[in-house]
Amino acid sequence: MKILAVDFSSECRSAALLQDGTLLGRAAETGGRRVIGLVEQALQQAGCEREEVETIAVGLGPGSYAGIRGAIAFAQGWQLGRGVNLIGVSSVECLAARAEMEKIFGPVNIVVDAQRHEFYLARFEIGAGARRVVEPLRLAALSEIEKRDAAGEKIVGPDILLWFPRAINLYPDAAVLGGLAGARADFVSGDKLEPIYLRETAFKKAPPLRILGNDHA
Repeated sequence: MKILAVDFSSECRSAALLQDGTLLGRAAETGGRRVIGLVEQALQQAGCEREEVETIAVGLGPGSYAGIRGAIAFAQGWQLGRGVNLIGVSSVECLAARAEMEKIFGPVNIVVDAQRHEFYLARFEIGAGARRVVEPLRLAALSEIEKRDAAGEKIVGPDILLWFPRAINLYPDAAVLGGLAGARADFVSGDKLEPIYLRETAFKKAPPLRILGNDHA
């Protein structure tokens, strides 16, 4: 099965094409490049036509809300046009798999900036060939992560050195994401793909429109 994977949840954005777990092509860039540009580059490197793609895997974050939304919109459009399978993968799960590949073993805190002096935090026990969730993903205050950093706990995540000097910068990668997706079959329709966003959506309803009478004209 040929899987096209895209992860735009961090500043290091990437696209990759895999077949049965083998990486055929990969493209990556830091910054705001459109999804389709990296996808075309990965397909060209793999010598693969668009029609050959059977599944698209999307990194759902948490992370850059705009980037994730862009990747989801791309996948939704591709499914409408070509009827491919879609699958969403947590970018935190992808980071845990990358930590295993980098041999960052033991208890590992995976941390992603959530803005507003908060961070997405999940804790894994990572060994060779094994990853186990110890603390499920949640929002945590800056002070909590600082305490873990000061205590010498392992902290990894995208651009995380900006806040925590002992941490390790680690980014989700489409090649790893595609490998994770290849072991799954929980495909979804495009309208079911949603970014992982732990905050409740808050908005104020606009007041009803006031229609002035003739006496106020």
